[in-house]
Amino acid sequence: MALRTEHEIHQRRLGRNLGLGLVLAAFVVLVFGLTVVKVTRGDPMQAFDHSARPEMVPADAAQGAGQ
Repeated sequence: MALRTEHEIHQRRLGRNLGLGLVLAAFVVLVFGLTVVKVTRGDPMQAFDHSARPEMVPADAAQGAGQ
């Protein structure tokens, strides 16, 4: 029993799948790298939670509100 040779369309699909896999892997590496940089910078990470935070108010506005 002879083995069938691969059809030309399978070779094209393999090339597309490898290309897409490389693009997805590059995206994952990019997101991971950005995450590592953000965490190692040591800045306080705060989410936008629709509540007033005193540190977000400009200094001149905070002084004017107290008078």
